[in-house]
Amino acid sequence: MPKYLIEVKHDATKAACDEAIKVFLDTGSHFLANADWGCIDDEHKAWFFLEIDNKDMALSIVPPTFRKQARVIELTRFGREALEQADFSHN
Repeated sequence: MPKYLIEVKHDATKAACDEAIKVFLDTGSHFLANADWGCIDDEHKAWFFLEIDNKDMALSIVPPTFRKQARVIELTRFGREALEQADFSHN
C-alpha cells in the first residue's frame, strides 16, 4: 500500500497555530492527533504519515479548512535494485 507524507501549512500567528492544532486534535483522527508541528522553529506546518490507497484518499483525511494548503507526497523506499531501475525523469 502506498505511503504518503502529508504537509499542512497554516499562517504564522499564534492564533493560527492554536486553531490548526485544535482542529487537528478535535477531529479524533489518530493520524491528525499525532501530527508533528514545526511552529516552534517558525516553520508553520504540520506533518503526518499515512498508508492509504491513493493521494485523493490521503487528502480527504486533512480537515476541509486546510486542504487547499496541504501537500500530499507519495514516499518510496529504494533498495539498490530499485534505485538502478528507477526513472526520475517524469518531473
